Amino acid sequence: MIRPEHEPPCKVVVIGGGYAGTLAANHLRMRADVEVTLVNPRPEFVDRVRLHQFVAGTGEATVDYGTLLGEGIRLVLDSATRIDTAARTVRLASGRALDYDYVIYAVGSTGAIPSSVPGAAEFAVSVAALESAQRLRAKLEELPADAPVTVVGGGLTGIETAAELAEQGRGVTLVCGGLLAPSMSAPGRRYIAKWLTRHGVAVLEATEVSEVRPGTVVVTGGSAQGAVRASALTIWTAGFGVPELAAASGLRTDELGRLLTDETLTSVDDERIVAAGDAAAPSGRPLRMSCQAAGPLGAQAADTVLSRVAGTEPAVIDLALTGACVSLGRRAAMRQLARKDDTSVNVYLGGRVGAAYKELTCKLGVWKIRREARRPGSLIWPKGGPRPGRPASATQVITSP
Repeated sequence: MIRPEHEPPCKVVVIGGGYAGTLAANHLRMRADVEVTLVNPRPEFVDRVRLHQFVAGTGEATVDYGTLLGEGIRLVLDSATRIDTAARTVRLASGRALDYDYVIYAVGSTGAIPSSVPGAAEFAVSVAALESAQRLRAKLEELPADAPVTVVGGGLTGIETAAELAEQGRGVTLVCGGLLAPSMSAPGRRYIAKWLTRHGVAVLEATEVSEVRPGTVVVTGGSAQGAVRASALTIWTAGFGVPELAAASGLRTDELGRLLTDETLTSVDDERIVAAGDAAAPSGRPLRMSCQAAGPLGAQAADTVLSRVAGTEPAVIDLALTGACVSLGRRAAMRQLARKDDTSVNVYLGGRVGAAYKELTCKLGVWKIRREARRPGSLIWPKGGPRPGRPASATQVITSP
């Protein structure tokens, strides 16, 4: 459908310049009559899958937006503070406001350090954002090589951070809370545990950090009830949160703060707001927070907007997640295979083959964004993953802004 020449371009504001938002912005260029503005607080793209490398000094985690964004996309370096749905404007921290016809809500996720753990907010540092990763890197550079480091969280981020530091000879304790790598298969977990043990990481399963102090942590659970352990640096990787922009804008969210949407990624409160990535909760059943899901969700969010502009019915989510990769330093990794519903099977790739696969996966995240900038609509992804109650039709169509 070609919009009449007298109509102004459709204004789309993309909030968030991560994997989902940047991909969505490039994908929107499939129509020449769409004006795209990307709002992001940083002048560089953060390649979050490499933040553990940045912390350890074994890699970089930022990319120039000039190499990622397609021609005509306007980059606004600012933070969104409120979406005014009545006025159809996005309010910015600088005091400015951006008019929109549609918003793609791609604010991503953040590290969550719980206030319920005494001292955690004061003395532990997250690895989930560039700024906290920069603080961690600076602290590590100041520490003696034999200073004890505690990593809290037995998920993939915690494992990758612990492994990266252990490979450099750091003395690392990994406090898992529950199982090590709970999303992986039993054989995959055993492989990871053996690698960590071989490289000197003390893995504490079924153990939690109950308090963080300057220079120590208190752990509970198992045989370590109330034990005080030395910790010159405590890195918190247990759990994620999301920015509060949706709730602050009067939009309904799930318990974590993700925007509630239907299966076309459209807000249940406002058909002009479409979500993508970690901050989206379609049907109240969000997909796993991951780079693997973010790109396709960004493309699907953009497709929903483009369908509305064209006056056609948006399609519902069609995405399969097929496993995960976890790096174990620079020379090994584990690629866990999974069914289309993201449940692990007892098959994995390890060692140098796994490391090559993991590195390829990391490179592809940025490469796909660049390709989308050159060829909007080029992204492909695995489809056929199950979704709850797929609707026969999407929400009501808005014909023109």
